[in-house]
Amino acid sequence: MFLDYFALVVLVFVLLVCFYGVIAIHDIPYEISVKRNHPHQDAIHIAGWVSLFTLHVLWPFLWIWATLYREDRGWGMVGKDHDRISQLEQQLARMELLMQQRPSASSSATAAAAEQPTADKEV
Repeated sequence: MFLDYFALVVLVFVLLVCFYGVIAIHDIPYEISVKRNHPHQDAIHIAGWVSLFTLHVLWPFLWIWATLYREDRGWGMVGKDHDRISQLEQQLARMELLMQQRPSASSSATAAAAEQPTADKEV
């Protein structure tokens, strides 16, 4: 008789641990997104609950979605050329600033080039 009650208590305990374990596991992608300061934290959390009701079919995709974003590099789609591109953008900004500071030099050079006769005009 004691073993019957003991088995019942063990069975209830195991079912409760499994139930709460599944709920804790479904929340892992949300915790990852909170740690990474993901812009879609709420959507990942809601999708985690939806995944709970669909037997965790969506859960691997939520894990991937949560781990793709990092605050320091964004979505991670930036290649090795990111530094080179930023250098070129800075160089272009400097050149535009120089062009704005000396508009008369460029217009006088254009006017002088227009006044010079070319070989096509002489023939």
